[in-house]
Amino acid sequence: MAKPQLLRRYQDGERMNHWLIALFFVLAGLSGLAFFHPALFFFSHLFGGGPWARILHPFLGLAMVLCFAVLFVKLWRENIMNAADREWSKHMGRMLRGDKSGMPPVGKYNAGQKRVFWAMAISLVVLLLTGLMFWRPWFAPYFPIVVLRAAVLLHSVAAVVLVLATIMHVYAAIWVKGTIRAMTRGTVTESWAKANHPLWHQEVTKGP
Repeated sequence: MAKPQLLRRYQDGERMNHWLIALFFVLAGLSGLAFFHPALFFFSHLFGGGPWARILHPFLGLAMVLCFAVLFVKLWRENIMNAADREWSKHMGRMLRGDKSGMPPVGKYNAGQKRVFWAMAISLVVLLLTGLMFWRPWFAPYFPIVVLRAAVLLHSVAAVVLVLATIMHVYAAIWVKGTIRAMTRGTVTESWAKANHPLWHQEVTKGP
């Protein structure tokens, strides 16, 4: 039996960067949750206690943002919404019910993936700016307390948005069979590409 033909979807460097983002997301998330509510303070023990969790959290968050910035520079053009995405969105309910027949063809990313990408990008920008504002002892002294309180609130909201977007990202990767292979091996089967991203398949294969 012939092996299915494979198409290169991500290079090794892109996949390594993706998993670094995932690692820093988990570490920054757990260290941040330790201070989100007293009931979650036990997460600080993963980092050597409260003081170390407080020290490491902003550095872990900054590392995540920097890694995502590399990804953003490479992928932002491919994640701009277009007319095909708006048409795809009109049929999204049918796809969520498990019926992919009649879905408009899409390129490398569909409208759902693009929305998740931009939700992540915007939330990370908010997290970066607000986090810098109340990062003690470096920048917090330059802002009045009312501004710092607003920054903490926005930081928390952005963190929730990022977590929800990541959950959607992970769920979609598991739900669409064959997707995880793209980020573990860098390749997808040609049948997967035809079924989920036909315009991208035509682009990489120069097919009709």
